[in-house]
Amino acid sequence: MEWRDEGIVLGTRRHGETSVILEVMTRAHGRHLGMVRGGRSRRMQPLLQPGNRIDVIWRARLDEHLGLYQVEPLELHAARLFDSACAVYGLQTIAGHLRLLPERDPHANLYETLNLLIEHLEDPASAAELVVRFELLILDELGFGLDLARCAATGGSDDLVYVSPKTGRAVSRAAGAPWADRLLALPAFLRRGSGLRADLAAMEDAFRLTGFFFARNVYEPRGLEEPEARLGFLAALRKQLSSPGNGENAA
Repeated sequence: MEWRDEGIVLGTRRHGETSVILEVMTRAHGRHLGMVRGGRSRRMQPLLQPGNRIDVIWRARLDEHLGLYQVEPLELHAARLFDSACAVYGLQTIAGHLRLLPERDPHANLYETLNLLIEHLEDPASAAELVVRFELLILDELGFGLDLARCAATGGSDDLVYVSPKTGRAVSRAAGAPWADRLLALPAFLRRGSGLRADLAAMEDAFRLTGFFFARNVYEPRGLEEPEARLGFLAALRKQLSSPGNGENAA
Protein backbone atom coordinates (compact mmCIF):
# COMPACT_ATOMS: atom_id res chain seq x y z
CA MET A 1 0.00 0.00 0.00
CA GLU A 2 1.35 3.44 -0.91
CA TRP A 3 0.07 6.97 -1.40
CA ARG A 4 1.47 10.52 -1.56
CA ASP A 5 -0.20 13.60 -0.14
CA GLU A 6 0.49 16.92 1.53
CA GLY A 7 -0.37 17.65 5.14
CA ILE A 8 -0.01 19.80 8.24
CA VAL A 9 1.89 18.35 11.19
CA LEU A 10 -0.33 18.06 14.28
CA GLY A 11 2.10 16.36 16.63
CA THR A 12 4.53 13.53 17.33
CA ARG A 13 5.23 11.01 20.05
CA ARG A 14 8.33 8.96 20.72
CA HIS A 15 8.61 5.45 19.31
CA GLY A 16 11.61 3.43 20.35
CA GLU A 17 15.02 5.04 20.63
CA THR A 18 15.19 7.03 17.42
CA SER A 19 11.77 7.05 15.73
CA VAL A 20 8.50 8.95 16.21
CA ILE A 21 4.85 8.42 15.43
CA LEU A 22 3.87 11.38 13.27
CA GLU A 23 0.30 12.71 13.23
CA VAL A 24 -0.60 14.68 10.10
CA MET A 25 -3.78 16.26 8.81
CA THR A 26 -3.61 15.44 5.11
CA ARG A 27 -5.52 16.90 2.21
CA ALA A 28 -6.96 13.64 0.85
CA HIS A 29 -6.50 11.06 3.63
CA GLY A 30 -7.70 12.93 6.71
CA ARG A 31 -5.89 12.79 10.03
CA HIS A 32 -3.35 10.04 9.57
CA LEU A 33 -0.61 8.49 11.69
CA GLY A 34 2.62 6.89 10.54
CA MET A 35 6.09 6.10 11.83
CA VAL A 36 9.10 8.17 10.83
CA ARG A 37 12.35 6.29 11.26
CA GLY A 38 15.03 8.56 12.63
CA GLY A 39 12.38 11.16 13.45
CA ARG A 40 14.21 12.19 16.63
CA SER A 41 17.40 13.12 14.76
CA ARG A 42 18.65 16.71 14.67
CA ARG A 43 17.89 16.86 10.97
CA MET A 44 14.32 15.62 11.27
CA GLN A 45 13.10 17.26 14.49
CA PRO A 46 12.75 20.81 13.04
CA LEU A 47 10.79 19.38 10.09
CA LEU A 48 8.31 17.47 12.27
CA GLN A 49 7.16 20.41 14.42
CA PRO A 50 3.40 21.20 14.64
CA GLY A 51 2.20 23.66 12.03
CA ASN A 52 4.69 22.72 9.32
CA ARG A 53 3.30 21.84 5.89
CA ILE A 54 4.97 18.75 4.50
CA ASP A 55 4.91 16.34 1.59
CA VAL A 56 4.41 12.76 2.77
CA ILE A 57 4.68 9.34 1.20
CA TRP A 58 2.99 6.61 3.27
CA ARG A 59 3.79 2.95 2.80
CA ALA A 60 2.49 -0.17 4.55
CA ARG A 61 2.04 -3.84 3.75
CA LEU A 62 -1.69 -3.63 4.54
CA ASP A 63 -4.01 -0.65 4.64
CA GLU A 64 -4.86 -1.14 8.33
CA HIS A 65 -1.19 -1.08 9.41
CA LEU A 66 0.45 1.98 10.98
CA GLY A 67 2.85 2.28 8.08
CA LEU A 68 5.96 4.34 7.46
CA TYR A 69 6.17 7.99 6.43
CA GLN A 70 8.75 9.51 4.15
CA VAL A 71 8.68 13.26 4.72
CA GLU A 72 9.86 16.33 2.79
CA PRO A 73 9.33 20.00 3.77
CA LEU A 74 6.97 22.33 1.93
CA GLU A 75 6.50 25.27 4.33
CA LEU A 76 8.13 25.43 7.76
CA HIS A 77 5.75 27.56 9.83
CA ALA A 78 6.64 26.24 13.28
CA ALA A 79 9.46 28.66 14.14
CA ARG A 80 7.19 31.62 13.35
CA LEU A 81 4.21 30.23 15.26
CA PHE A 82 6.16 29.36 18.42
CA ASP A 83 6.74 33.06 19.14
CA SER A 84 3.01 33.63 19.76
CA ALA A 85 0.99 32.20 22.66
CA CYS A 86 -2.19 32.62 20.60
CA ALA A 87 -0.64 30.61 17.76
CA VAL A 88 0.68 27.81 19.98
CA TYR A 89 -2.55 27.38 21.93
CA GLY A 90 -4.61 27.88 18.79
CA LEU A 91 -2.78 25.12 16.95
CA GLN A 92 -3.12 22.78 19.93
CA THR A 93 -6.85 23.56 20.11
CA ILE A 94 -7.33 22.82 16.42
CA ALA A 95 -5.40 19.55 16.70
CA GLY A 96 -7.59 18.54 19.64
CA HIS A 97 -10.73 19.22 17.62
CA LEU A 98 -9.45 17.17 14.69
CA ARG A 99 -8.82 14.24 17.04
CA LEU A 100 -12.55 14.14 17.71
CA LEU A 101 -12.99 12.89 14.13
CA PRO A 102 -12.25 9.31 13.06
CA GLU A 103 -8.70 8.75 11.90
CA ARG A 104 -8.22 8.43 8.13
CA ASP A 105 -11.59 9.98 7.24
CA PRO A 106 -10.99 12.58 4.50
CA HIS A 107 -12.13 16.13 5.27
CA ALA A 108 -10.79 18.28 2.45
CA ASN A 109 -12.66 21.39 3.59
CA LEU A 110 -11.14 21.15 7.06
CA TYR A 111 -7.67 20.78 5.56
CA GLU A 112 -8.11 23.89 3.42
CA THR A 113 -9.40 25.85 6.42
CA LEU A 114 -6.47 24.62 8.52
CA ASN A 115 -4.07 25.76 5.80
CA LEU A 116 -5.61 29.24 5.94
CA LEU A 117 -5.53 29.27 9.74
CA ILE A 118 -1.82 28.52 9.84
CA GLU A 119 -1.15 31.72 7.88
CA HIS A 120 -2.93 33.93 10.44
CA LEU A 121 -2.53 32.30 13.85
CA GLU A 122 -0.06 34.90 15.16
CA ASP A 123 -2.61 37.71 14.70
CA PRO A 124 -4.98 37.42 17.70
CA ALA A 125 -7.96 39.06 16.02
CA SER A 126 -7.76 36.99 12.84
CA ALA A 127 -6.93 33.83 14.77
CA ALA A 128 -9.95 34.25 17.02
CA GLU A 129 -12.40 34.58 14.14
CA LEU A 130 -10.84 31.73 12.16
CA VAL A 131 -10.68 29.32 15.10
CA VAL A 132 -14.30 29.88 16.10
CA ARG A 133 -15.37 29.31 12.49
CA PHE A 134 -13.23 26.15 12.48
CA GLU A 135 -15.12 25.01 15.58
CA LEU A 136 -18.40 25.50 13.75
CA LEU A 137 -17.06 23.35 10.90
CA ILE A 138 -16.00 20.62 13.32
CA LEU A 139 -19.44 20.59 14.93
CA ASP A 140 -20.95 20.26 11.48
CA GLU A 141 -18.62 17.37 10.57
CA LEU A 142 -19.56 15.63 13.82
CA GLY A 143 -23.25 15.90 12.98
CA PHE A 144 -24.06 18.75 15.38
CA GLY A 145 -23.96 21.70 12.98
CA LEU A 146 -25.69 24.94 13.91
CA ASP A 147 -28.24 26.61 11.63
CA LEU A 148 -27.42 30.31 11.81
CA ALA A 149 -29.01 31.37 8.52
CA ARG A 150 -32.72 31.66 9.41
CA CYS A 151 -34.91 32.21 12.42
CA ALA A 152 -36.23 28.97 13.90
CA ALA A 153 -39.55 30.65 14.74
CA THR A 154 -40.28 32.83 11.69
CA GLY A 155 -38.05 31.50 8.93
CA GLY A 156 -36.74 35.01 8.30
CA SER A 157 -33.08 35.97 7.99
CA ASP A 158 -33.19 39.48 9.49
CA ASP A 159 -32.01 40.63 12.92
CA LEU A 160 -30.81 37.22 14.09
CA VAL A 161 -29.30 37.79 17.53
CA TYR A 162 -29.89 34.55 19.46
CA VAL A 163 -29.32 30.80 19.16
CA SER A 164 -31.59 28.25 20.76
CA PRO A 165 -29.61 25.99 23.13
CA LYS A 166 -32.11 23.20 22.43
CA THR A 167 -32.01 23.17 18.63
CA GLY A 168 -28.84 25.06 17.67
CA ARG A 169 -30.92 27.27 15.37
CA ALA A 170 -30.83 31.04 15.10
CA VAL A 171 -33.65 33.16 16.57
CA SER A 172 -34.53 36.74 15.68
CA ARG A 173 -34.59 39.54 18.23
CA ALA A 174 -38.38 39.87 18.18
CA ALA A 175 -39.13 36.16 18.29
CA GLY A 176 -36.62 35.52 21.06
CA ALA A 177 -37.40 38.51 23.26
CA PRO A 178 -39.68 36.59 25.70
CA TRP A 179 -36.96 33.98 26.30
CA ALA A 180 -33.87 36.15 25.91
CA ASP A 181 -32.40 35.06 29.25
CA ARG A 182 -32.51 31.39 28.15
CA LEU A 183 -30.99 31.88 24.70
CA LEU A 184 -27.36 32.06 23.60
CA ALA A 185 -26.05 35.22 21.96
CA LEU A 186 -25.35 35.09 18.23
CA PRO A 187 -22.52 37.55 17.46
CA ALA A 188 -23.22 39.66 14.39
CA PHE A 189 -19.94 38.69 12.68
CA LEU A 190 -21.02 35.03 12.54
CA ARG A 191 -24.15 35.79 10.54
CA ARG A 192 -23.76 34.74 6.92
CA GLY A 193 -22.67 37.58 4.64
CA SER A 194 -22.40 40.12 7.46
CA GLY A 195 -18.91 41.25 6.48
CA LEU A 196 -18.41 42.42 10.07
CA ARG A 197 -15.36 42.02 12.28
CA ALA A 198 -15.55 41.15 15.95
CA ASP A 199 -14.58 42.97 19.11
CA LEU A 200 -13.56 41.17 22.29
CA ALA A 201 -17.12 40.97 23.62
CA ALA A 202 -18.33 39.39 20.37
CA MET A 203 -15.44 36.91 20.55
CA GLU A 204 -16.44 35.93 24.07
CA ASP A 205 -20.02 35.33 22.89
CA ALA A 206 -18.83 33.31 19.89
CA PHE A 207 -16.64 30.95 21.90
CA ARG A 208 -19.33 30.64 24.57
CA LEU A 209 -21.72 29.57 21.79
CA THR A 210 -19.48 26.91 20.27
CA GLY A 211 -18.25 25.83 23.72
CA PHE A 212 -21.81 25.15 24.86
CA PHE A 213 -22.50 22.76 21.97
CA PHE A 214 -19.10 21.07 22.24
CA ALA A 215 -19.72 20.47 25.94
CA ARG A 216 -23.28 19.16 25.55
CA ASN A 217 -22.97 17.18 22.34
CA VAL A 218 -19.34 16.07 22.26
CA TYR A 219 -17.38 16.32 25.52
CA GLU A 220 -20.00 15.18 28.02
CA PRO A 221 -21.25 12.17 26.01
CA ARG A 222 -17.64 11.02 25.54
CA GLY A 223 -16.67 11.68 29.14
CA LEU A 224 -14.22 14.42 28.14
CA GLU A 225 -13.32 17.78 29.67
CA GLU A 226 -12.89 20.98 27.70
CA PRO A 227 -9.30 20.88 26.41
CA GLU A 228 -6.80 22.90 28.44
CA ALA A 229 -5.39 24.20 25.15
CA ARG A 230 -8.73 25.85 24.34
CA LEU A 231 -8.78 27.55 27.74
CA GLY A 232 -5.20 28.69 27.15
CA PHE A 233 -6.12 30.03 23.72
CA LEU A 234 -9.03 32.05 25.12
CA ALA A 235 -6.84 33.43 27.91
CA ALA A 236 -4.16 34.47 25.38
CA LEU A 237 -6.82 36.13 23.23
CA ARG A 238 -8.19 38.12 26.17
CA LYS A 239 -4.72 39.27 27.11
CA GLN A 240 -3.83 40.33 23.58
CA LEU A 241 -7.12 41.91 22.54
CA SER A 242 -7.59 43.87 25.77
CA SER A 243 -4.01 45.08 26.10
CA PRO A 244 -3.18 48.80 25.61
CA GLY A 245 -2.86 49.66 21.95
CA ASN A 246 -5.25 46.94 20.86
CA GLY A 247 -8.57 47.81 22.48
CA GLU A 248 -11.71 45.78 22.18
CA ASN A 249 -12.22 46.85 18.59
CA ALA A 250 -8.80 45.70 17.45
CA ALA A 251 -10.40 42.70 15.82
